Amino acid sequence: MGKPRVSYFYHPEEGNFYYGPGHPMKPHRLKLAHHLVLNYDLFRKMEVFQPHWASAEEIKAFHAADYVDFLQKVSPSTEKSMQTLVDKYNMGEFSDCPVFDGVFNFSQISAGGSLDAAYRLNQGLSDICINWAGGLHHAKKAEASGFCYINDIVLGILELLKYHARVLYIDIDVHHGDGVEEAFYVTDRVMTASFHKTSVVLEEQVSNDIPFNEYFEYYAPSFKLHLDPNPELENCNRRTYLEDIKIKVFEHLRMLKGAPSVQMQAVPPDYMAREADEDATDPESRADHDPTRRAHSAEFYANDKDTHGADDVDMAID
Repeated sequence: MGKPRVSYFYHPEEGNFYYGPGHPMKPHRLKLAHHLVLNYDLFRKMEVFQPHWASAEEIKAFHAADYVDFLQKVSPSTEKSMQTLVDKYNMGEFSDCPVFDGVFNFSQISAGGSLDAAYRLNQGLSDICINWAGGLHHAKKAEASGFCYINDIVLGILELLKYHARVLYIDIDVHHGDGVEEAFYVTDRVMTASFHKTSVVLEEQVSNDIPFNEYFEYYAPSFKLHLDPNPELENCNRRTYLEDIKIKVFEHLRMLKGAPSVQMQAVPPDYMAREADEDATDPESRADHDPTRRAHSAEFYANDKDTHGADDVDMAID
């Protein structure tokens, strides 16, 4: 068996959004991660794609239509006049989901990457897909939650279920994905599990020393990839405790029924085969987007200034 085919999705605009001063969610970190991918030369081991902006129609495959319509209209300039709806959808000044410029556009990019990833997996074009702008697992059907407005994971899983009897969703965030759990709570076709450990899907070892890049100073003072844990914190994950959890998990899995069967019915088309959304916020969200087209090296960067290492990239991609 050869190495897995890894696809990486990155949009130059995804790191340009800003939740507001003091907010812990910082999309700019996506750009930092992207520059590490470039300067560790990891991009040479995988295919790089620029995701489309998911249309309102695609997002409404899970989210309530009135909520999606609200996200398209709300902005810092309209927040006051829409205060009743802002409160209804758990957003605003006193929520962890503020109204910021481009909130719907940011969600479109996040969802588009996960939809494109699901398409490639369904078509057997990739074995592993990476969308760092995704993973917004707290968003509910008609409510923002935990820094998340659109649940790209649920949208991606819905695409996967068109081709696969079951989906195992593994969450590696600090918090469990309550939005994903709630969306599939009453079905036995989706199982959610939570683990909190890193891994290298490219089977490449990278140095713990941060390579010089556009954002090198952000890693001061240690300039290390992995942070040392605080020695004052107790590790409560004792072996006996973990073994007890493993036994319980295996027992539950043993009692799991076989894959569900359903009556013959039409399978919904892939998202990209739908009619173009004439009211799409961005032309990249149109249905003629091709998720099989690799990104050109010039699309790796947001602007002319953001081009550290561009010559190396140009040699490797397209």
